[in-house]
Amino acid sequence: MERQRIFEPVPLAQCHAATLAATGRGLVAAWFSGTAEGEADVGIWSATRQGPAWSAPVRVVTGADAAGMPSPCWNPVLWSWPDGRLTLFYKVGPSPRDWWGMVMHSPDAGASWGEPEPLPRGILGPIKNKPVLLEGGRLLCPSSGEDGDRGLGWSVHFEWTDDGGRRWERGRAIGGGEGCEIIQPAILSHGDGRLQALCRGRQGRIVETWSKDGGRRWSAPQATALPNPNSGIDAATLADGRQLLVYNPTISQRSPLALALSSDGKSWRTVLTLESGEGEFSYPAIVAEGDDIHIAYTRKRETIVYVKLGVAEIAGVAPSEVSSGP
Repeated sequence: MERQRIFEPVPLAQCHAATLAATGRGLVAAWFSGTAEGEADVGIWSATRQGPAWSAPVRVVTGADAAGMPSPCWNPVLWSWPDGRLTLFYKVGPSPRDWWGMVMHSPDAGASWGEPEPLPRGILGPIKNKPVLLEGGRLLCPSSGEDGDRGLGWSVHFEWTDDGGRRWERGRAIGGGEGCEIIQPAILSHGDGRLQALCRGRQGRIVETWSKDGGRRWSAPQATALPNPNSGIDAATLADGRQLLVYNPTISQRSPLALALSSDGKSWRTVLTLESGEGEFSYPAIVAEGDDIHIAYTRKRETIVYVKLGVAEIAGVAPSEVSSGP
């Protein structure tokens, strides 16, 4: 296993919400950083890794409202297309209740970026976790809303494009209302064509929902036995069909941070504790690339940590420790 800080802590600034993408030229990471979360100077920063070390981080974009006034950026999500294009989704706005979706594209694996563009009205893009590319070319994006002031509560929904991002569709909201406050889904693919989404929840548990039709319709959300302290998670499907989940296995704090393994998306076993002790270790991102597993996460809002391990390092671990059923 390899572990390194993408950059050293920067005084008087915070960072959060890492995302990762594997490209033909290496890895790209992004996160938001500024004086503090929600401040107008918060922008999206990025670094690349084409060898043993990460490049110096650079700020790739800042946010502005319709009047041109500075507005904070939130939750970047990187996506690497099979043809080599790299897309950065992110949000801009005064708060998660009022933000809007933005997108940028890189022709050279994150070395440079085109101009930011707004997503269509009503489309937020992937809200925290990466999309999945389905058979037929559909890009399915896990999204959500935090419309508490409008009486809708937290709810998840899914957005998709069948033509590389020119046209978008949005599915109906799932959850919302008292007892089912969920956001930030992470999508897992199962060999029989089913999709599973694991969601951050306010009720102390990770919540799941399933789809059998390429993400257009989803089952009623159900709480699992997996704990969640109202913090972001991420998940990935390995080439052999097993599932990985990075999360805080507690209901009260964002420590420890752990990696869990499952063969069916229902029964999970912790295979690695990434961090423990006092402080916040949160908002993970995970990418499975062949025999490699890449993880990035926030460490105490001071830096972003990168971890690389091989699939062989978790070979033979039986997924039987935690059941996701009620």
